[in-house]
Amino acid sequence: MTLAAEIRPRALGVGTAVTSTSYTQQEVLDAFQITDPKIRSVFLNSAIDRRHLTLPPPDGKGGRVPEPQGDLLDKHKAKAIEMGAEALRVCLKRAGAELAELRHLCCVTSTGLLTPGLSALLIKELGIDRHCSRSDIVGMGCNAGLNALGVVAGWAAAHPGELAVVLCAEACSAAYAIDSTMRTAVVNSLFGDGASAIALRSGPDGVADPEGPRILKFASRIIPDASDAMRYDWDREQGRYSFYLDPQIPYVVGAHAELVVDRLLADTGLRRSDISHWLVHSGGKKVIDAVVVNLGLTRYDVRHTVGVLRDYGNVSSGSFLFSYERLLDEGVAKPGEYGVLMTMGPGSTIETALVQW
Repeated sequence: MTLAAEIRPRALGVGTAVTSTSYTQQEVLDAFQITDPKIRSVFLNSAIDRRHLTLPPPDGKGGRVPEPQGDLLDKHKAKAIEMGAEALRVCLKRAGAELAELRHLCCVTSTGLLTPGLSALLIKELGIDRHCSRSDIVGMGCNAGLNALGVVAGWAAAHPGELAVVLCAEACSAAYAIDSTMRTAVVNSLFGDGASAIALRSGPDGVADPEGPRILKFASRIIPDASDAMRYDWDREQGRYSFYLDPQIPYVVGAHAELVVDRLLADTGLRRSDISHWLVHSGGKKVIDAVVVNLGLTRYDVRHTVGVLRDYGNVSSGSFLFSYERLLDEGVAKPGEYGVLMTMGPGSTIETALVQW
């Protein structure tokens, strides 16, 4: 199978954005007056130095005011539009494209429900052409960025020369709960606010920016036995949604990573050793470690993933694009080299994509 023989969508540019306030893990512990040694240990051993968050206001007693679900939805809407618009602008600038060229906008989010969707809100906010087609992927979780990329790559292939963008906007602060449980502590220690966007266009070489890779192939694996391992539940006591992460999920993901990567590379003539660049979702320290061990990777292979986790925490669906941006900024990817993108999330699901510069 000759992967480069067909005209395939190419990634033109990438852009990221975060909210204006950031906190160290110690500052978050102080803000919520957390003294439980076990919970403090979860925060301080997370391999995260700093995250961008929009925390609830002080309560006047050194703590923070719990926010009702309605206020959290308002927060999600405001921050998703703010970050999403900035990430889109940066992405298009890097792609050498104008907003007026945009023909399809696909928005991804799992940290709040919007109707009309984020795509419609951004088209209005930015004055995007009202004939721009759009799609919204809501609630799929941290894996959803690659789900969207697969859908939009198909759209781009069907519309040669036309510009499409995948935009992931996750106001994870809008999913912050305040209680003393370990369940909540794990979630509160991990996620941060962030948005990222990637532009696609298909056509012969020369039409697209040579900086970006061709998108060659996708492969997925869902693990139904772990369908409850990552989920949103309605907390009746607090009157709001609460996210749950099973402590065993890193090991579940790690155990299945090899299977989905082997499927991705099947019939390509490629081996794992032929992959020069690995861009893995910054799901957490244990998730990254499990993927490294099971795929036989080095710490250098996942340096971008580790760096994004350290500097931003887990920014959900757009995390892998933060890593992709760091790879492009290094300027080390050479023509002909292959890369694998990998995300994981509720389902439980692992998504992968094969790209070539």
